[in-house]
Amino acid sequence: MLRSLIFRFSPKSVLNVRIASKSTIDYSRVPQLLDEDLEETFVRGSGPGGQAVNKTSNCCVLRHKPTGIVVKCHIHRSATQNSKEARAILTRRLDNFINGDLSVENQEKMQEKQKTREADRRRRKLQDLKRQWKEREQPD
Repeated sequence: MLRSLIFRFSPKSVLNVRIASKSTIDYSRVPQLLDEDLEETFVRGSGPGGQAVNKTSNCCVLRHKPTGIVVKCHIHRSATQNSKEARAILTRRLDNFINGDLSVENQEKMQEKQKTREADRRRRKLQDLKRQWKEREQPD
């Protein structure tokens, strides 16, 4: 049996995800969440917010029973929004856990690496052309 993994997310970690072009990424392997496989509870959150945070139980704790992966989400004030966000996060975590290098997140990372490699190649090529032009044009 797998040990439970707890992932906590702040608003920065969720919102800073860039979306790559959808045409080159394979979404067919993304696992579907079934309601009978999930255990959802709402607990009191933590962090700034004072009395509003201390009195309300709107932090969503979502547990995937087959794998034991636990996600805790307290980004929004609303319990329903936190629940939706937790499901999205759990889907991404399951995709990474099950598919590894073929997960959507890793495909996006590989695509970003390829873009930066191509940009670096173009920059180096332009620098070489400039250097060659200077060598040709400058008299000794």
